[in-house]
Amino acid sequence: MSEEFLDLSVREAVDRNRHLSPAAAFSWLGKGWRDLWNDPVPSLAYGIFVAAASVLIVWGLGALGWDYILFPALAGFLVVGPAIAIGLYEKSRRLAAGEKVTVTGMLRPRRGAGGHILFVGAVLTMLMLLWLRAAVLIYALFFGVRPFPGLEHIVPTLFGTPIGLSMLLVGGVVGALFAALAFAISVFAIPMLLDREVDAFTAMGISIATVWQNLPVMLTWGLIVLALTLIGIATFMVGFILIFPLLGHASWHAYTALRLDP
Repeated sequence: MSEEFLDLSVREAVDRNRHLSPAAAFSWLGKGWRDLWNDPVPSLAYGIFVAAASVLIVWGLGALGWDYILFPALAGFLVVGPAIAIGLYEKSRRLAAGEKVTVTGMLRPRRGAGGHILFVGAVLTMLMLLWLRAAVLIYALFFGVRPFPGLEHIVPTLFGTPIGLSMLLVGGVVGALFAALAFAISVFAIPMLLDREVDAFTAMGISIATVWQNLPVMLTWGLIVLALTLIGIATFMVGFILIFPLLGHASWHAYTALRLDP
């Protein structure tokens, strides 16, 4: 694919539907809810798996004494979540196309797309690992080599001391940058790879450009994703049984609302 063609494709992709109202994000959520309850068993099974895996990861970090990376790891869920939701995108795609929905079909990407999706997933995983390392360095910057105080003391330390509040501010800004980059890269790239004959670099480039040219609605969508993710965490991951498939299906409709028509 020539650079001229790629530039043209990106421009066309972001020039269309760039004036969507922020309220459109809530319509994507409604369509995602509809897809969730259209043949709900595969979607709910997906949500149960994600919730169970999240609980297992939290338990494992505590058992291994790695509780100091628990909060960054939970925040990292926003980074890798789009790659995990691939089966939910596929279900919504099949529903829209009038195709039969099967668990096997949800977990098997379109022929030829698997390698490109794996590449995007690897990029997101790398971003999450970089974020975890950055979080450890930020803690060391503010608290030195002092041992992690443990989960029972971390909340008073973070919210009850000036140094803790400063670390929260810096960590929040750095974490938001990682999450925003991962969001821009993946929010349209992975659905596009299921839907189009494009390579991973083209999909990621179009995704970033589309987010940039549709900031009001995409910021609204990002805040919705963040709020629902926090609810899922606050319910000790149980909420992800519904929340994760809902967001996965709704993300597909976000993509279809802003995609370049063939």
